[in-house]
Amino acid sequence: MNDESKVRPDEYRSGFVSIIGRPNVGKSTLLNSIVGEKIAAVSHKPNTTRNRITGIRSRPDAQLVFLDTPGIHKPRGALNKAMVHTAFDTLNEVDVVVLVVEAKSPFGHGDDYIIDRLTKPSVLVINKIDTVKKPALLKVMSDSQSYSGKFMEVVPTSALKNDGVEELIGIIINHLPVGPRYFPEEMITDQPERFIVSEFIREKIFNLTYEEIPYKTAVKVQEFNEVPGKDLIRISAEIYVERHNHKVIIIGKKGEMLKRIGSLAREDIERILNSKVYLELWVKVKGKWTTKTGIINEFGY
Repeated sequence: MNDESKVRPDEYRSGFVSIIGRPNVGKSTLLNSIVGEKIAAVSHKPNTTRNRITGIRSRPDAQLVFLDTPGIHKPRGALNKAMVHTAFDTLNEVDVVVLVVEAKSPFGHGDDYIIDRLTKPSVLVINKIDTVKKPALLKVMSDSQSYSGKFMEVVPTSALKNDGVEELIGIIINHLPVGPRYFPEEMITDQPERFIVSEFIREKIFNLTYEEIPYKTAVKVQEFNEVPGKDLIRISAEIYVERHNHKVIIIGKKGEMLKRIGSLAREDIERILNSKVYLELWVKVKGKWTTKTGIINEFGY
């Protein structure tokens, strides 16, 4: 008998949860840990996430739909303004907000800026607790009391080590309304496969290149076709940069950098699609695209 059949309809809880915070506090890692699968790009560089990425966690008693958002920062330029707008938009659409701060550097001006705008039931997550010693963590926990009344709960976690994540899920469920299951039990995201593919490619660019190059790069999947009769998907994607010298760096000497990007991305894509993948990458220059709203929208940001 399915466990869900034991839960009465008036007991089943469901709802939408926004994961919000400053850049590089571990929001995407937390989302991946919650759903049990890598669906969001992760990098040690800030502002890896540009879009609102949906992750779904289903349990016999509840279904939680998480919205991972770009890091909130002082925006400069059209692309950054679009990212911050996307993050704040989610605050009006959800049942619960999860604000993530980093144990090493919590409660800066950026956090206060976010906290002042919280109107929905909110949980404070102190992430990366594996990077600090217990006395430092206890001080952060104590400092969080200055925001009394803003948060229903304070939860220390290490999303990277999956520590405290299940406790966080239980707390969120307690604050969700009674409701239906919105998505099939086996779904972990509602993002199109093309979008996830582009995110994995962009993640590798973030992790393998430096300075401004990752932030001036966009990826657009042009071909996504299953080969009839074979366990194979053919994917062709275009990597857009702003300057010719960026193109040269991403291609690398004798094409080595582009091959490495493609090889690492293909591993993630094959895992999430559960299929062999033939991945073809092209690099193109589109001057100053991060300043042009029309092109930013065309790239889906």
